[in-house]
Amino acid sequence: MAGKKSKDQAFNIVVVGQAGRLQFEAVLFAASLRARSPDFKGRLFVAEPQPGPLWKNDPTMRGDIRALLESYGAEIVPFESRHFGQAYPYGNKIECLTALPRGEPFVSFDTDTLITGDLTRVPFDFDRPTASLRREGTWPEIQLYGPGYTQTWKSLYDKFGLDFESSLDTSQPDEYWRRYLYFNAGYFFYKCPHVFGQRFLDYALAIRDDPPPELVCQSLDPWLDQVALPLVIHSLGGGRDTLPEGLLDGEVSCHYRLLPLLYARENDDVVALLEEISAPNSVKKLLKNYDAMKFMIYHGRGHKVRDLFDRGDMPRKEQAIRNTIRRNGFWMR
Repeated sequence: MAGKKSKDQAFNIVVVGQAGRLQFEAVLFAASLRARSPDFKGRLFVAEPQPGPLWKNDPTMRGDIRALLESYGAEIVPFESRHFGQAYPYGNKIECLTALPRGEPFVSFDTDTLITGDLTRVPFDFDRPTASLRREGTWPEIQLYGPGYTQTWKSLYDKFGLDFESSLDTSQPDEYWRRYLYFNAGYFFYKCPHVFGQRFLDYALAIRDDPPPELVCQSLDPWLDQVALPLVIHSLGGGRDTLPEGLLDGEVSCHYRLLPLLYARENDDVVALLEEISAPNSVKKLLKNYDAMKFMIYHGRGHKVRDLFDRGDMPRKEQAIRNTIRRNGFWMR
């Protein structure tokens, strides 16, 4: 029944596309969506920040990239950067949401994602938002004499009048990071992008501009979006368990982050998909303009990275993977 429900519901997808790496990643995202989820009937939006005082350079995409994205059926939607821009580009995923159609369910993906299976299989409950649980305990960084996890997170819930206790996973021990609601922002969804986007913006700005005293020793760059996101999701009635495991960040999508990490740790099917969708000449001639893609995909460096690791016995920490790639001279981004 979950599968039938998923196929019957319409929703949109949004990724951010802008000058630099993200425009090339957007091509791979759009190509993978069309290759692996041909039954997806919604709209694919590529949200593009517009030039303005918060950007040092023009953030818009190349014309040939725009044309290729549109050939995959993507709709490029502009949005203004009013609060973040160059100083905090992760804020794009917050500010772009109100450029989407009001009242229409959406799924936001980070651009460095491949769709690896049929998205219509995913039984999204758009009334109960969630986000990616493929993450490490990156925030807060607990200081020797500073507040712990409980005091830090509770200060944020209190700031926004949210119930802290109901957000906890009480199967996890006190002061262990998994006890507290924490996501990667690689994907998230809700029934209305305007409601979610305004709440996300309000919370992020309030945390950035007027943080609780408990955050005095904590960095919010680049963590601001991931600090605000669980508060937004909790306030809208969502949580950590509103999707079945193994679909997003599993059979249906892969948030690879950077190409060296993709080649190092993802399964053979993901690598095969990447190389399949990047093979057509119309794609290759554009992607080769970005060095990481040129060398990793087309010059074989990705497979040299892959040969450094045993996928059945990977390092537990991502930093250890990155360090191994760097030591061997293959790190690119």
